[in-house]
Amino acid sequence: MEIKIQNLKKTYGSKTAVDIPDYTLQAPEILGLMGNNGAGKTTLFRLMLDLLKADSGSVCLDGTDVSQSEDWKLRVGAYMDESFLIDYLTPEEYFQFCGRMYGFDAATLHERIHRYERFLGDEILKEKKYIRNLSAGNKQKMGIVTALLHNPELVILDEPFNFLDPTSQSLLKHLLQHYHEEHKATILVSSHNLSHTVDLSTRIVLLEQGHLLRDLDNADGAAGKELEDYFEVKE
Repeated sequence: MEIKIQNLKKTYGSKTAVDIPDYTLQAPEILGLMGNNGAGKTTLFRLMLDLLKADSGSVCLDGTDVSQSEDWKLRVGAYMDESFLIDYLTPEEYFQFCGRMYGFDAATLHERIHRYERFLGDEILKEKKYIRNLSAGNKQKMGIVTALLHNPELVILDEPFNFLDPTSQSLLKHLLQHYHEEHKATILVSSHNLSHTVDLSTRIVLLEQGHLLRDLDNADGAAGKELEDYFEVKE
């Protein structure tokens, strides 16, 4: 899926949240979006998902302006935070709800969830807790898996490593890499964690105060040293 951003601006009062004149991502990539707090990562993702109205400019997915059509939505999966979940349902009920939205029969839904059984774990799949009573890490896992259920061509995940224990972080990196390879999908991941982003991403974009400063090829972790140097200077 081609992503094309043109003259995209979003401000809050005198603060610039996003100001990107022109950016295009064509080949399927795992794109890591990095920046310090307030860099504009979450705002950019919300603009891409038409959850925020831009002051000007556009985001187009395969030529479709996301603010002018909803045709792109079935081709995209996203998880930003727990507001994407329905916390008075159990995980089983929530997955069934999502499955009905995507037109899955029971066998298809079971197969899709079974793919991620190890990542989800027993507390989600067997204990029948309400989502509101799950740990922050397990809510995160549910949101990530739900974003992948319908095999989207574009996956957008905001800080997906937050709240996850080390084993789950490692599983998530392998899970996303496998998904990217199997489905030739584009995956956008924002993160404060330099090592996870370098390990996972094929490209890395550096944002600062809403501006795109660098677009780095990360084949074999090539961007790691440049990013380490940049963030050491910023500290």
